[in-house]
Amino acid sequence: MIRYSLKCAIDHSFDSWFQSAAAFDALAAAGHVTCPSCGSAQIVKTLMAPAVAPARKSGASVPELPTLESPLTTPANPQEQALAKLRAEVEANSDYVGKSFVAEARKMHEGTAPPRAIHGEARLDEAKKLVEDGVPVMPLPFLPPRKLN
Repeated sequence: MIRYSLKCAIDHSFDSWFQSAAAFDALAAAGHVTCPSCGSAQIVKTLMAPAVAPARKSGASVPELPTLESPLTTPANPQEQALAKLRAEVEANSDYVGKSFVAEARKMHEGTAPPRAIHGEARLDEAKKLVEDGVPVMPLPFLPPRKLN
């Protein structure tokens, strides 16, 4: 695996992993490498430094772990901030119905339940069936809440 630093025609910088240099070249030539910010397929590799671990004898310091000032849950870039904002909006303005999402969405579509904003979980085949039946649904770009213990 190889990680490349990439840039689109609008100058958005991002990085991605590829199986090999040839795999990147083939995917980029076919237009399958796109910018996560704007969707542009005009992607070029940028200058990057290889990630080389220092020798153990050199006495190099170990990277510090995140502190309370920078927890792992803090959005690291504008895209993560936008996703966090979207998640907060969805959770504040709709009801989480969990695994009964398909049944609830179908009831509202058929008029047997009052319409309201909901979000929940559905298997891919169930979601496809809802779309085929004309039920207005869309996937969300984040995972559902889970109990940790």
